[in-house]
Amino acid sequence: MPTLDQARTIIEATRAEGRRMGLKPLSVIVLDAGGHVLAFEREDGASPGRFQIALGKAYGAVMLGMGGAAQMKRAEDQAYFMAAMNGAFGGRVVPVPGGVLIRQDGVVTGAVGVTGDTSDNDAAAAMAGIAAAGLTGEA
Repeated sequence: MPTLDQARTIIEATRAEGRRMGLKPLSVIVLDAGGHVLAFEREDGASPGRFQIALGKAYGAVMLGMGGAAQMKRAEDQAYFMAAMNGAFGGRVVPVPGGVLIRQDGVVTGAVGVTGDTSDNDAAAAMAGIAAAGLTGEA
């Protein structure tokens, strides 16, 4: 599981990558393997609803064991499956890129959710943040 220090590094590096890429204000959340919040930050100018979006992206990733891109593909190919999963998880799954798994030695140990720009840009920023913490991401 990512430590609190690693979660803070992920957030700081994700935000820095977002600024480097010229992205809109980001919101970044880091969850542990049980879907519990380790850390969250919302940049100035990001809408307040971004917490729930970031949480939904990360929560879906960690609960389903697949990154946001894989979830979106699954939703496109089998909408009934993702609808059922969203129902099973109380509507908390946001199946789009920007939800990135954290793996350590091949095991899912947490997830990062990023929102604020396009979903693909959100995912790219998250991957940079995860790498900066010395961990492996799976978008």
